[in-house]
Amino acid sequence: MRNLSRLICLLLVSTLFLSGCQTPGAASTPEEPDQLVFMAGYKPQANLPFVGVYVAQEKGFFAGQNLEVTIEHSAGQGQHLQMVSSGKVHITTQDAGILLRRRSDPGLPLVSIALIGQQGQQAFAALDTSGIHTPQDWEGKRVGYKGTPPPELFALIQAAGADLDKIELVNVGFDPRLLVEDRVDVYPVYKSNEPYILEQWGHPVRLWAPEDYGVPSLGLTYVTSEETLASHTDQLTRFLKAALQGIAYAEEHPDKAVDIVLQYTGPETDRDHMLFMLLEEIEDAHSDLTDEHGLGWQTREQWESLAQMLIEYEGMQQVDVEQVFTNALLEQAAGIK
Repeated sequence: MRNLSRLICLLLVSTLFLSGCQTPGAASTPEEPDQLVFMAGYKPQANLPFVGVYVAQEKGFFAGQNLEVTIEHSAGQGQHLQMVSSGKVHITTQDAGILLRRRSDPGLPLVSIALIGQQGQQAFAALDTSGIHTPQDWEGKRVGYKGTPPPELFALIQAAGADLDKIELVNVGFDPRLLVEDRVDVYPVYKSNEPYILEQWGHPVRLWAPEDYGVPSLGLTYVTSEETLASHTDQLTRFLKAALQGIAYAEEHPDKAVDIVLQYTGPETDRDHMLFMLLEEIEDAHSDLTDEHGLGWQTREQWESLAQMLIEYEGMQQVDVEQVFTNALLEQAAGIK
């Protein structure tokens, strides 16, 4: 009897000890992931901010941040910006220049939370065989634009010392065959797109980019609204952490990243074109600023310079650039493991 009592006491002590050693909350249900909706600003392709999201989704980086992200793509006509402004979408992508314009008029409450494109994608191309070597050689030539002459074109012409009055401006739309068919001498391109197409047609080109002549030029940003920034600060911070991890993966493994891109574009997409696009945009994502502060960093000076160029050459209304961007989420994301 004494031995049985001793055994019971030992069992009770063991039970109490083991229960006291249990990790608090070990039996609790895992926390439900937070829901976010991301809408890319264009159709599926290898634009670097898109790739960061695609990779983060497929490699589990969003899941690792306890996020469940729905990925959508804009149908065009500024749909993505309207949906972010209305709160139907939490985050999108947008060219910095257009973001400034929409912030100025009609005053959409949009905010850049990371500047991925430290340089813009706008450039101007002539065939290598054209004999055109500098923008001063554009005088007496036909220089194309898509829809409306961009302010970067006028700023580049002036910065390069060319005479605008001696240049014929031509609306060429979106078909680079016009350059090959000698219907225009200089064609407007996105550096990560048409140069590849023209090269594949057997027509290598020479490029002139605004930034090469000191003209302010910024690329794609991750964009949210003021309201979402205030109400979903933590979720957006974790989104950025995962998306930047996706971009870092794409830089280290571009071929694997393109494989992921093709899951969104479809297998019929030109894989080499997507790889060209990705590598070009990776190059433009880096600057002295990002070397010091990390990918996506942005400054008042960058935004102010771009805004002043748009005001001077396009007539954009004044905008308070302090309201246009924030590095706060980037700083917070840097502290997340």
